[in-house]
Amino acid sequence: MDTVGDALSHPGNAVTMTALHFLQALHHSLGAALANDGIPLHYGDLAEEYRAAHEAAVVMDRSHEGRLAITGRDRLALLHRISTNHLERLTAGEGAPTVFTNANGRILDRAAVYHRGDEALLTTEPGRGGALRAYLQRNIFFNDEARISDLAELTCQFAVHGVNADQTVASLLSEAASVSSYGHRTVEIDGAAVFIGRRAPLIGSAWTIIAPSSAAAGIWSRLAEAARPAGSLAYNMLRVEAGRPGGGRELTEQYIPLEVGLWDEVSFNKGCYTGQEIIARMESRGRLARTIVCVRLSSPVEAPAPLLSDGREIGTLTSSAELPNGVCVGIGVVKIGEARLDGRFTTSGGAAVEVTRLPGAQPPFGLDNVQLSG
Repeated sequence: MDTVGDALSHPGNAVTMTALHFLQALHHSLGAALANDGIPLHYGDLAEEYRAAHEAAVVMDRSHEGRLAITGRDRLALLHRISTNHLERLTAGEGAPTVFTNANGRILDRAAVYHRGDEALLTTEPGRGGALRAYLQRNIFFNDEARISDLAELTCQFAVHGVNADQTVASLLSEAASVSSYGHRTVEIDGAAVFIGRRAPLIGSAWTIIAPSSAAAGIWSRLAEAARPAGSLAYNMLRVEAGRPGGGRELTEQYIPLEVGLWDEVSFNKGCYTGQEIIARMESRGRLARTIVCVRLSSPVEAPAPLLSDGREIGTLTSSAELPNGVCVGIGVVKIGEARLDGRFTTSGGAAVEVTRLPGAQPPFGLDNVQLSG
Protein backbone atom coordinates (compact mmCIF):
# COMPACT_ATOMS: atom_id res chain seq x y z
CA MET A 1 0.00 0.00 0.00
CA ASP A 2 1.33 3.47 -0.89
CA THR A 3 2.04 5.86 1.93
CA VAL A 4 -0.26 8.85 2.32
CA GLY A 5 2.53 11.02 0.91
CA ASP A 6 2.91 8.76 -2.13
CA ALA A 7 -0.80 8.69 -2.76
CA LEU A 8 -1.05 12.45 -2.64
CA SER A 9 1.78 12.85 -5.15
CA HIS A 10 -0.28 11.15 -7.85
CA PRO A 11 -1.59 13.72 -10.36
CA GLY A 12 -5.15 12.38 -10.01
CA ASN A 13 -5.13 13.30 -6.33
CA ALA A 14 -3.94 16.89 -6.75
CA VAL A 15 -5.93 19.23 -4.50
CA THR A 16 -8.22 21.72 -6.23
CA MET A 17 -10.23 24.60 -4.87
CA THR A 18 -13.22 23.03 -6.60
CA ALA A 19 -12.99 19.94 -4.38
CA LEU A 20 -12.76 22.05 -1.22
CA HIS A 21 -15.61 24.30 -2.33
CA PHE A 22 -17.72 21.21 -3.00
CA LEU A 23 -17.09 19.97 0.54
CA GLN A 24 -18.07 23.34 1.99
CA ALA A 25 -21.17 23.32 -0.21
CA LEU A 26 -22.06 19.95 1.30
CA HIS A 27 -21.73 21.43 4.77
CA HIS A 28 -23.96 24.36 3.77
CA SER A 29 -26.56 22.03 2.29
CA LEU A 30 -26.80 20.32 5.67
CA GLY A 31 -27.42 23.64 7.43
CA ALA A 32 -23.88 24.33 8.64
CA ALA A 33 -22.64 27.67 9.90
CA LEU A 34 -18.94 27.87 9.05
CA ALA A 35 -16.16 29.55 10.98
CA ASN A 36 -13.67 31.77 9.16
CA ASP A 37 -11.40 28.77 8.57
CA GLY A 38 -14.19 26.89 6.81
CA ILE A 39 -14.80 24.44 9.68
CA PRO A 40 -18.47 23.96 10.63
CA LEU A 41 -19.46 25.47 13.98
CA HIS A 42 -22.83 23.69 14.04
CA TYR A 43 -25.54 22.37 11.74
CA GLY A 44 -28.49 24.27 13.14
CA ASP A 45 -29.38 22.04 16.09
CA LEU A 46 -26.60 21.88 18.65
CA ALA A 47 -28.70 19.91 21.13
CA GLU A 48 -29.26 17.14 18.58
CA GLU A 49 -25.57 17.01 17.71
CA TYR A 50 -24.70 16.59 21.38
CA ARG A 51 -27.43 13.98 21.85
CA ALA A 52 -26.31 12.02 18.80
CA ALA A 53 -22.78 11.64 20.18
CA HIS A 54 -24.19 10.23 23.42
CA GLU A 55 -26.74 7.95 21.78
CA ALA A 56 -25.26 7.08 18.36
CA ALA A 57 -22.38 8.80 16.53
CA VAL A 58 -21.37 12.10 14.97
CA VAL A 59 -19.02 12.93 12.11
CA MET A 60 -17.02 16.16 12.23
CA ASP A 61 -14.81 18.06 9.80
CA ARG A 62 -11.54 18.50 11.72
CA SER A 63 -9.41 19.68 8.82
CA HIS A 64 -7.98 22.49 10.96
CA GLU A 65 -6.02 19.86 12.89
CA GLY A 66 -2.44 19.49 11.64
CA ARG A 67 -1.27 16.50 9.58
CA LEU A 68 2.45 15.83 9.15
CA ALA A 69 4.20 12.92 7.41
CA ILE A 70 7.80 12.06 8.33
CA THR A 71 9.88 9.73 6.20
CA GLY A 72 13.51 8.61 6.38
CA ARG A 73 15.51 6.21 8.53
CA ASP A 74 15.38 8.34 11.69
CA ARG A 75 11.71 9.34 11.59
CA LEU A 76 10.80 7.59 14.86
CA ALA A 77 14.15 8.26 16.55
CA LEU A 78 13.60 11.99 16.01
CA LEU A 79 10.16 11.92 17.62
CA HIS A 80 11.32 9.60 20.40
CA ARG A 81 14.17 11.83 21.60
CA ILE A 82 12.14 15.07 21.82
CA SER A 83 8.79 13.88 23.19
CA THR A 84 7.49 12.10 26.26
CA ASN A 85 6.26 8.71 25.05
CA HIS A 86 8.19 5.60 24.00
CA LEU A 87 7.85 5.70 20.21
CA GLU A 88 10.82 3.63 18.97
CA ARG A 89 9.15 0.39 20.05
CA LEU A 90 6.07 1.02 17.91
CA THR A 91 5.59 -1.43 15.06
CA ALA A 92 3.82 -0.83 11.76
CA GLY A 93 0.08 -0.50 12.30
CA GLU A 94 0.49 0.82 15.85
CA GLY A 95 0.32 4.34 17.22
CA ALA A 96 0.57 6.35 20.42
CA PRO A 97 -0.05 9.84 21.74
CA THR A 98 2.95 11.88 22.83
CA VAL A 99 3.71 15.32 24.23
CA PHE A 100 6.45 17.71 23.10
CA THR A 101 7.85 19.71 26.00
CA ASN A 102 10.43 22.44 26.44
CA ALA A 103 13.58 22.16 28.57
CA ASN A 104 11.51 22.94 31.67
CA GLY A 105 9.06 20.13 30.97
CA ARG A 106 6.29 22.54 29.90
CA ILE A 107 3.90 21.57 27.13
CA LEU A 108 4.63 22.78 23.60
CA ASP A 109 2.36 20.44 21.64
CA ARG A 110 0.55 17.13 21.82
CA ALA A 111 0.23 14.79 18.85
CA ALA A 112 -0.93 11.33 17.89
CA VAL A 113 1.85 9.37 16.15
CA TYR A 114 0.96 6.53 13.77
CA HIS A 115 3.64 4.10 12.54
CA ARG A 116 2.83 3.44 8.87
CA GLY A 117 5.88 1.39 7.89
CA ASP A 118 8.09 3.73 5.89
CA GLU A 119 6.23 6.78 7.19
CA ALA A 120 5.25 8.27 10.54
CA LEU A 121 1.99 10.22 10.44
CA LEU A 122 1.31 12.87 13.08
CA THR A 123 -2.00 14.57 13.82
CA THR A 124 -1.92 17.70 15.97
CA GLU A 125 -4.20 20.03 17.87
CA PRO A 126 -6.15 22.54 15.71
CA GLY A 127 -3.94 25.14 14.09
CA ARG A 128 -0.70 23.58 15.37
CA GLY A 129 0.57 21.74 12.30
CA GLY A 130 2.86 24.51 11.10
CA ALA A 131 4.31 25.22 14.54
CA LEU A 132 5.01 21.56 15.23
CA ARG A 133 6.61 21.09 11.82
CA ALA A 134 8.94 24.04 12.48
CA TYR A 135 9.84 22.63 15.91
CA LEU A 136 10.61 19.20 14.47
CA GLN A 137 12.65 20.72 11.68
CA ARG A 138 14.81 22.61 14.20
CA ASN A 139 15.58 19.34 15.95
CA ILE A 140 16.80 17.41 12.90
CA PHE A 141 20.54 16.90 13.35
CA PHE A 142 23.15 16.91 10.58
CA ASN A 143 23.35 13.11 10.32
CA ASP A 144 19.61 12.49 10.70
CA GLU A 145 17.63 11.06 7.83
CA ALA A 146 14.19 12.57 8.31
CA ARG A 147 12.00 14.56 5.94
CA ILE A 148 8.81 16.31 7.03
CA SER A 149 5.85 16.99 4.77
CA ASP A 150 2.83 19.08 5.70
CA LEU A 151 -0.28 17.35 4.36
CA ALA A 152 -2.80 20.00 5.41
CA GLU A 153 -3.21 21.59 1.98
CA LEU A 154 -3.50 18.23 0.23
CA THR A 155 -5.93 16.44 2.52
CA CYS A 156 -9.06 16.80 4.62
CA GLN A 157 -9.49 15.28 8.04
CA PHE A 158 -12.69 14.01 9.60
CA ALA A 159 -13.46 12.57 13.03
CA VAL A 160 -16.14 10.15 14.18
CA HIS A 161 -17.11 10.18 17.86
CA GLY A 162 -19.80 8.42 19.83
CA VAL A 163 -21.08 5.21 21.31
CA ASN A 164 -21.71 3.80 17.80
CA ALA A 165 -18.56 5.22 16.19
CA ASP A 166 -17.17 1.76 15.38
CA GLN A 167 -20.32 0.84 13.45
CA THR A 168 -20.13 4.11 11.53
CA VAL A 169 -16.49 3.59 10.53
CA ALA A 170 -17.31 0.02 9.51
CA SER A 171 -18.94 1.55 6.42
CA LEU A 172 -15.37 2.35 5.30
CA LEU A 173 -13.37 -0.29 7.20
CA SER A 174 -15.16 -3.59 7.77
CA GLU A 175 -12.78 -4.75 10.53
CA ALA A 176 -13.05 -1.47 12.49
CA ALA A 177 -14.24 -3.16 15.69
CA SER A 178 -11.02 -5.23 15.90
CA VAL A 179 -8.58 -2.30 15.54
CA SER A 180 -6.71 -1.65 18.80
CA SER A 181 -6.15 1.69 20.52
CA TYR A 182 -4.29 4.01 18.13
CA GLY A 183 -4.24 1.20 15.58
CA HIS A 184 -4.85 2.20 11.97
CA ARG A 185 -5.33 1.07 8.40
CA THR A 186 -5.04 2.61 4.96
CA VAL A 187 -7.76 1.52 2.57
CA GLU A 188 -8.53 2.34 -1.04
CA ILE A 189 -11.92 3.95 -1.50
CA ASP A 190 -13.01 4.97 -5.00
CA GLY A 191 -9.36 4.99 -6.08
CA ALA A 192 -8.13 7.15 -3.19
CA ALA A 193 -5.82 6.09 -0.34
CA VAL A 194 -7.71 6.87 2.88
CA PHE A 195 -6.13 6.70 6.33
CA ILE A 196 -8.39 5.44 9.14
CA GLY A 197 -7.06 5.39 12.72
CA ARG A 198 -8.34 5.13 16.26
CA ARG A 199 -7.73 7.93 18.72
CA ALA A 200 -8.57 8.61 22.37
CA PRO A 201 -12.37 8.92 22.67
CA LEU A 202 -14.36 11.79 24.07
CA ILE A 203 -17.31 9.45 24.45
CA GLY A 204 -17.71 5.86 23.26
CA SER A 205 -14.93 5.51 20.71
CA ALA A 206 -13.23 7.87 18.27
CA TRP A 207 -11.64 7.72 14.83
CA THR A 208 -9.62 9.97 12.53
CA ILE A 209 -10.11 9.72 8.77
CA ILE A 210 -7.69 11.49 6.41
CA ALA A 211 -8.43 11.59 2.69
CA PRO A 212 -7.02 13.43 -0.33
CA SER A 213 -8.98 16.66 -0.78
CA SER A 214 -10.21 15.55 -4.18
CA ALA A 215 -11.94 12.55 -2.57
CA ALA A 216 -13.01 14.24 0.66
CA ALA A 217 -16.59 15.13 -0.32
CA GLY A 218 -17.35 11.53 -1.25
CA ILE A 219 -15.88 10.19 1.99
CA TRP A 220 -17.80 12.79 3.99
CA SER A 221 -21.06 11.85 2.29
CA ARG A 222 -20.57 8.18 3.12
CA LEU A 223 -19.87 8.95 6.76
CA ALA A 224 -22.79 11.40 6.97
CA GLU A 225 -25.13 8.62 5.87
CA ALA A 226 -24.16 6.63 8.98
CA ALA A 227 -23.65 9.42 11.55
CA ARG A 228 -25.05 12.87 12.29
CA PRO A 229 -22.86 15.79 11.16
CA ALA A 230 -21.68 17.92 14.08
CA GLY A 231 -19.54 21.01 14.42
CA SER A 232 -16.76 22.34 16.60
CA LEU A 233 -19.19 23.72 19.23
CA ALA A 234 -20.44 20.20 19.93
CA TYR A 235 -16.84 18.98 19.93
CA ASN A 236 -15.96 21.52 22.62
CA MET A 237 -18.92 20.43 24.75
CA LEU A 238 -17.81 16.81 24.52
CA ARG A 239 -14.17 17.70 25.16
CA VAL A 240 -14.89 19.74 28.26
CA GLU A 241 -17.38 17.18 29.54
CA ALA A 242 -14.75 14.46 29.10
CA GLY A 243 -11.99 16.52 30.77
CA ARG A 244 -9.75 16.30 27.70
CA PRO A 245 -6.92 18.87 27.66
CA GLY A 246 -7.26 21.19 24.68
CA GLY A 247 -4.81 23.22 22.64
CA GLY A 248 -4.36 26.76 23.92
CA ARG A 249 -6.30 25.85 27.08
CA GLU A 250 -4.60 23.13 29.09
CA LEU A 251 -1.98 22.24 26.49
CA THR A 252 0.19 25.31 27.02
CA GLU A 253 3.57 26.21 28.45
CA GLN A 254 1.85 26.98 31.75
CA TYR A 255 1.62 23.26 32.56
CA ILE A 256 3.63 20.07 32.49
CA PRO A 257 1.92 16.89 31.13
CA LEU A 258 1.55 15.36 34.62
CA GLU A 259 -0.51 18.33 35.78
CA VAL A 260 -3.17 17.91 33.08
CA GLY A 261 -3.86 14.18 33.36
CA LEU A 262 -1.41 12.92 30.74
CA TRP A 263 0.53 10.48 32.94
CA ASP A 264 -0.23 7.69 30.44
CA GLU A 265 1.42 9.66 27.63
CA VAL A 266 4.75 9.88 29.46
CA SER A 267 7.28 7.04 29.55
CA PHE A 268 9.33 6.95 32.75
CA ASN A 269 11.82 4.34 31.51
CA LYS A 270 12.71 5.47 27.97
CA GLY A 271 15.71 7.60 28.87
CA CYS A 272 16.40 11.19 27.96
CA TYR A 273 14.15 13.53 26.00
CA THR A 274 13.67 17.27 26.05
CA GLY A 275 12.26 18.20 29.45
CA GLN A 276 12.74 14.69 30.86
CA GLU A 277 14.75 15.69 33.94
CA ILE A 278 12.02 17.96 35.33
CA ILE A 279 9.18 15.52 34.63
CA ALA A 280 11.07 12.50 36.00
CA ARG A 281 11.98 14.36 39.17
CA MET A 282 8.33 15.25 39.83
CA GLU A 283 7.29 11.63 39.33
CA SER A 284 10.08 10.10 41.42
CA ARG A 285 9.59 12.50 44.32
CA GLY A 286 5.81 12.48 44.11
CA ARG A 287 5.70 16.28 44.06
CA LEU A 288 3.26 18.23 41.88
CA ALA A 289 2.02 21.79 42.12
CA ARG A 290 -1.35 21.26 40.42
CA THR A 291 -3.65 18.77 38.77
CA ILE A 292 -6.64 18.75 36.45
CA VAL A 293 -10.27 18.53 37.61
CA CYS A 294 -13.71 18.46 35.99
CA VAL A 295 -16.14 20.94 37.52
CA ARG A 296 -19.78 22.02 37.42
CA LEU A 297 -20.54 25.75 37.47
CA SER A 298 -23.62 27.48 38.85
CA SER A 299 -23.73 29.82 35.84
CA PRO A 300 -21.85 30.32 32.57
CA VAL A 301 -18.28 31.51 33.04
CA GLU A 302 -15.90 32.43 30.25
CA ALA A 303 -12.53 30.72 30.61
CA PRO A 304 -9.84 31.34 31.60
CA ALA A 305 -10.90 32.59 35.00
CA PRO A 306 -9.33 32.43 38.49
CA LEU A 307 -10.68 29.85 40.95
CA LEU A 308 -10.89 30.95 44.57
CA SER A 309 -11.21 29.21 47.93
CA ASP A 310 -11.98 31.48 50.89
CA GLY A 311 -10.86 34.39 48.76
CA ARG A 312 -7.51 32.76 48.00
CA GLU A 313 -6.63 31.87 44.39
CA ILE A 314 -6.07 28.12 44.15
CA GLY A 315 -6.21 27.52 40.41
CA THR A 316 -7.64 28.43 37.03
CA LEU A 317 -10.79 27.52 35.14
CA THR A 318 -9.11 26.69 31.83
CA SER A 319 -12.11 25.57 29.71
CA SER A 320 -15.89 25.90 29.98
CA ALA A 321 -19.05 25.00 28.09
CA GLU A 322 -22.80 25.25 28.56
CA LEU A 323 -24.53 21.98 27.65
CA PRO A 324 -27.89 21.91 25.84
CA ASN A 325 -29.68 21.08 29.11
CA GLY A 326 -28.34 24.28 30.66
CA VAL A 327 -25.73 22.58 32.84
CA CYS A 328 -22.44 24.49 32.83
CA VAL A 329 -19.28 22.40 32.95
CA GLY A 330 -15.61 23.18 32.95
CA ILE A 331 -12.04 22.01 33.29
CA GLY A 332 -9.83 23.47 35.97
CA VAL A 333 -6.21 23.12 37.04
CA VAL A 334 -5.97 23.50 40.83
CA LYS A 335 -3.52 22.99 43.65
CA ILE A 336 -3.13 19.35 44.66
CA GLY A 337 -4.69 19.91 48.07
CA GLU A 338 -7.91 21.22 46.46
CA ALA A 339 -8.31 18.29 44.02
CA ARG A 340 -10.97 16.27 45.82
CA LEU A 341 -14.46 15.24 44.85
CA ASP A 342 -16.04 17.40 47.54
CA GLY A 343 -14.00 20.42 46.49
CA ARG A 344 -15.98 23.64 46.21
CA PHE A 345 -14.68 26.96 44.95
CA THR A 346 -15.92 30.18 43.43
CA THR A 347 -14.86 32.18 40.42
CA SER A 348 -13.76 35.79 40.72
CA GLY A 349 -17.21 36.69 39.36
CA GLY A 350 -18.99 34.82 42.14
CA ALA A 351 -20.12 31.63 40.34
CA ALA A 352 -20.11 28.50 42.50
CA VAL A 353 -17.78 25.72 41.33
CA GLU A 354 -18.00 22.05 42.36
CA VAL A 355 -15.44 19.36 41.51
CA THR A 356 -17.23 16.42 39.86
CA ARG A 357 -14.33 14.12 39.01
CA LEU A 358 -10.61 13.80 38.34
CA PRO A 359 -10.21 13.22 34.59
CA GLY A 360 -7.43 11.74 32.52
CA ALA A 361 -4.72 9.47 33.88
CA GLN A 362 -3.80 10.06 37.51
CA PRO A 363 -0.51 9.26 39.32
CA PRO A 364 -0.05 5.49 39.76
CA PHE A 365 0.54 6.07 43.49
CA GLY A 366 -2.63 8.18 43.89
CA LEU A 367 -3.16 11.88 44.49
CA ASP A 368 -3.32 11.33 48.26
CA ASN A 369 0.39 10.51 48.17
CA VAL A 370 1.38 13.50 46.07
CA GLN A 371 3.04 16.39 47.88
CA LEU A 372 2.44 19.99 46.89
CA SER A 373 5.59 21.40 45.31
CA GLY A 374 6.59 25.01 45.25
